[in-house]
Amino acid sequence: MDNPPVKMMDPTLAEMGNHLSDAMKILESGKLESEQGKERRKLSWKDIPGPLQGDGQDVVSILQLVQNLMHGDDDQQGQRRMQYVGEQGHMALLGHSLAAYISVLERERLRKLTTRILSDTTLWLCRLFRYENGSAYYHEDDREGLVKVCRLVINTHYEDYATEGFTMLSSKHPVIYQSAACRPGLGQHLCSQLALPLSCLCIVPCNTMFGSLHQMDVALLDKLIRDDRESGKVPLLLIANAGTPGAGHTDKLSRLKELCVQYNMWLHVEGVNLATLALGQVSSAVTAATKCDSMTLTPGPWLGLPAVPAVTLYRHEDPALSLAAGLTSSQPVEKLRALPLWLSLQYLGHDGILQRIKHASQLSQQLLEHLKTLASIKTSTLSPPSVFSQDSAPSSGGSVEGYFAGERDVLDVLNRWLGEQLAQQVPLSGVDVVELEDEGTCVRFSPLMTAAALGTQENDVAALVEKLGEMIPVLSCTLRYRQDFKDEVLQQASLSYIEDLSWPGLGGVRYEPRATDLDEDKRQHSVEKINNDLLKKLMELDTDLYFSGGPEFCEEKNCIFIGMATEDLDVAELVETIVSIGREIEESGKLFENMTEVVRRGIQEAELQLQKANEEKLMEEGVLRQIPLVGPVLNWFSPVQASVKGRTFNLAEGCLDSTEPVYSVKAQMNKEASLDSPKSITKRFPGQKLFRRHGAGSDSVSDTSSVSQLEESFRETAHVQANNADEAEVPEERHVHIVEETALSDQRVPEGQETESVDTLR
Repeated sequence: MDNPPVKMMDPTLAEMGNHLSDAMKILESGKLESEQGKERRKLSWKDIPGPLQGDGQDVVSILQLVQNLMHGDDDQQGQRRMQYVGEQGHMALLGHSLAAYISVLERERLRKLTTRILSDTTLWLCRLFRYENGSAYYHEDDREGLVKVCRLVINTHYEDYATEGFTMLSSKHPVIYQSAACRPGLGQHLCSQLALPLSCLCIVPCNTMFGSLHQMDVALLDKLIRDDRESGKVPLLLIANAGTPGAGHTDKLSRLKELCVQYNMWLHVEGVNLATLALGQVSSAVTAATKCDSMTLTPGPWLGLPAVPAVTLYRHEDPALSLAAGLTSSQPVEKLRALPLWLSLQYLGHDGILQRIKHASQLSQQLLEHLKTLASIKTSTLSPPSVFSQDSAPSSGGSVEGYFAGERDVLDVLNRWLGEQLAQQVPLSGVDVVELEDEGTCVRFSPLMTAAALGTQENDVAALVEKLGEMIPVLSCTLRYRQDFKDEVLQQASLSYIEDLSWPGLGGVRYEPRATDLDEDKRQHSVEKINNDLLKKLMELDTDLYFSGGPEFCEEKNCIFIGMATEDLDVAELVETIVSIGREIEESGKLFENMTEVVRRGIQEAELQLQKANEEKLMEEGVLRQIPLVGPVLNWFSPVQASVKGRTFNLAEGCLDSTEPVYSVKAQMNKEASLDSPKSITKRFPGQKLFRRHGAGSDSVSDTSSVSQLEESFRETAHVQANNADEAEVPEERHVHIVEETALSDQRVPEGQETESVDTLR
């Protein structure tokens, strides 16, 4: 589109567009502030609310404050998951600025302008989504349109409602019907806004015997309506889905429309599948939505437009009732809500709009085609979708079929872990986790709601499929080994198995000390210390397994939880290693507890012997030699050969011995120790990590590498090679050497020149 000449443009509009462009560049670049400025900001109080400054600030300073509030201390742009704002997004943002500027025009000119904007936008949307002769209501909250439609229907069924109010409803209660698959809280919000009791809301179950589990049961709905009419109630409105929020299913809209005509009810349709009405070929199930009385569209997520309103299209012949319900307004300023959408639709054009919706459908088709080749995955759709055919929704949910069909809680936890990992490792895919009543926890891929905003492409879907191929074997192995791990733990008397269904992994254990003579407080302290040390040592092992203290809100304390498993995992070796390390920690703790008393008694005995040795020295040398001035002179003329007696304190036996045999055999002990080699509990082949069975299959290497990549985000500490601990030499005896003088040092004192020494304790 050619830009008009600058001389024909309002200077204020041109300046507004330039300012918006400059502001977006500043906020998106993140390079406005220097490194020194960032350091000063960390030490300043500018982010704390305070009084308004007396003198104004320039635009750059204000934008800097906005940028700081947007991003905080996150200086890495790549870690921000923000919506992709392209040129069409800038047009939508410009619409909000223009709405404020246009609102200051004179009333008559403003009325003409807003009427043109509103009529253009309504006409374009009705033609795009095949809704003939419709009116439009633009609203920020996507539920607000349905609230206004309900008020319109109430005014239609109760002629004196405008004057009598709720007294008209007390005699004949209105009833609003909605599917059990509708988004949570929708019916409650309607009753709250309309001041209706919750008894006016009727939840229609979905099919349980025939058809989809997410489609409204039409036969049961018919029975409910007849029962309400017989009891004097007024069936008012039915809310149906063209794409349920969880699984993307479409209700039988044609049959529902027939019921609504039969019982004089209003049919309102909402859902993501309404976007496909703009495509060239649409399934008959979705096409039936064009015959409904009203529908709510959300073009913002579908087209990647930020801050554009939702639209409710409706058909009604009485403009007075529409005005009373709030669907139309006599205030021109309220009609400017359509301005951002008016600008964006013109910028995209008809082809651009179709291209975005078509692209999202192709992404869904691409994923579902790949899901057919993956084992242990089931989709929530009945038939595979195509680009132009919407027999099923352009969104899919996947769940892992478990080996233990009854353990739904375990499957839900693993599926939740799967969804979180996929969202973290492939963020541009837009997958999330949803809870469905029948299927449980599922992973949802809804490109119509996320692709335009995130910029999802075919390679992102390919990366998503690749990650699924890596994670599914890990999930399957974990499910299969959970029971084996539990059985192995229960066979060990010193281990307790921790049942926590919220943990995505093998399970949890607790090492229980064997001592039975401790009181409860000391025992709890011992359990805490042993398991904490055990967790640290397990995390230092050379293995791909993930060890943790458990979920954040775990009720069990002092536990060790093991993460995901692979095909070549040796569960028996894993449990034996946990028991062995725990026993070593427990015995080491007992040794040090016993050593405390031994050392205390040994020190007392050493002090007595040192005191006795000093007395013997005094008797041997005489009193004169202890005088500071006389002693050195006397020693010069008459040297005394002092007899040095070294002592060593044996911690293992708790007694004092002579140091002479220690130094005489020191060389021989070092030589023998160097010949000893550390022993390994389990023989491992080169390159084989702990707890891995050799020869488990050619897929073992790939599974091991994949689980290492999957659980890298879980690890809070780096791995430490186990060889460092194995090669550490542990002495059989620990000694404290006690000497009376410095006679054992390398430098010898010449005969006759000995000086007074102080007994030292090394």
